[in-house]
Amino acid sequence: MSVQQNFDVIVVGGGSAGAVLATRLSERRDQSVLLLEAGPAYPPQDYPLQVALAANVGAFTGHDWGYRSEPGFVTHPIEAWRGKLLGGCSAVNGSVVARARPADFERWTAAEVKGWSFDEVLPAFRALESTTAGDDAWHGRTGPFPVRQLALDEVSDMQRAFVESALAVGLPAVEDFNGPDAHGVGPYAMNVIDGVRVNTGMAYLTEAVRARSNLTIRDRTLVDRVLFDGARAVGVRLADGTVLAAGEVILSAGAYGSPAILLRSGIGPGHALYRLNIPVIADLPVGETLYDHPFYYNAYAAVPTRIGVPYPVIGAKVWTASPGAAPGELDIHITATHLVDQQSSPTGSAFVLAVALTRPESCGSLTLTSRDPAVAPRIDLNFLAEPADRHRLRYGIDLARRIAAEAPLADLIDHEIAPGPHATDAEIEASMAATLDTYHHPTSTVPMGAPGDPLAVVDHLGNVRDLDGLRVVDASIFPDIPSAATNATVIMAAEHIAAQL
Repeated sequence: MSVQQNFDVIVVGGGSAGAVLATRLSERRDQSVLLLEAGPAYPPQDYPLQVALAANVGAFTGHDWGYRSEPGFVTHPIEAWRGKLLGGCSAVNGSVVARARPADFERWTAAEVKGWSFDEVLPAFRALESTTAGDDAWHGRTGPFPVRQLALDEVSDMQRAFVESALAVGLPAVEDFNGPDAHGVGPYAMNVIDGVRVNTGMAYLTEAVRARSNLTIRDRTLVDRVLFDGARAVGVRLADGTVLAAGEVILSAGAYGSPAILLRSGIGPGHALYRLNIPVIADLPVGETLYDHPFYYNAYAAVPTRIGVPYPVIGAKVWTASPGAAPGELDIHITATHLVDQQSSPTGSAFVLAVALTRPESCGSLTLTSRDPAVAPRIDLNFLAEPADRHRLRYGIDLARRIAAEAPLADLIDHEIAPGPHATDAEIEASMAATLDTYHHPTSTVPMGAPGDPLAVVDHLGNVRDLDGLRVVDASIFPDIPSAATNATVIMAAEHIAAQL
């Protein structure tokens, strides 16, 4: 087994976390950093239009891993989009910038995860962003990641009507969802400039950063597993058999990619590894927890002459609490979006009030079906398995329908497509199970935890338990799922950990 190259640090995955880590770690000029990305590495100002346009998301960008979930309580498989290119999911997502809330971090600190209170992570949130929104105590002005708070005159006619109707049913107005009080309705904060989604491959891995002599970026490179000398990680083996040596390996391949690499490396539940004849390096609960936000499409046929221009495709939301929410938590999103096949409407025009449960109790899992790194892991999202999740999602659907029945949004609607204007309770439940989708926010497959926590795989800085020289930094290490779109919190986590290395 010949070693091709030796680096101080290898970062696996150039997405929302990996691009940040490669940038920050290569600021130390005496430290050589290799960033490995399975997809293409486009120049920062030359991403193809199919990717760069913020209106294109997920697989429609042409850069997706092709994952699908297993059927479960929700009886159909669900496409599980993940970006396969430099910039990762930040290059294919909905461009929403929404921080996890203080209540999310209170849960983590209550579980004795050191260093992750909201006050402790706020400097990292401020460090990543460049925005004019809010006040200086909460926001950053000079960070690499541009954040634009949309105004009402920048959203579509439908989204503006949605905001006005939500106000009419009693929800308060929110000027800054990333400020102290996020309960209510208003336009989104977005990382979009002139219609272009600014991903971490652009914002962090600029031309100047990529030109650093101590940073190497190797794209179209699939990692098979981490290599060990005893209990110390010493490098990685690529899918083509190439071996790359390193003083430290950091996995930032995402909530599906990082646990899959760990499992192929012999780090995971012993019984699962034995079934695939993988020698056990560390018997840890990798992949035994998986959370995501279930997403239901309340769909409407619009009056074509009233709907207006369907842009931006995502522009405004309600963020509120169901009666089943824990104190201080906001567990329901309702997003007004044009992301729907217009031909699905008999009027030729449609929009969606997409309802998400952002604090689900139902827990899924990730396992391997093969040792082959080209074979996708088995993803079981386990959506709506817990009855409480079904009840709370139903509350969000009912609220969305109340908003849609209120002027001025009601004036744009020809009729409700799903669940249907006269749907019974049973038909609504059936529609939930038959059409449920994902918000594409998987987390917690390699969770952080306090020393001695049997459910934890890594410590508060991403170090894998019982091993040396191996770290995980991405959404997989979240102890549970935050109540917001996860991208901003993933970037923050990379900033937060990098500042302590």
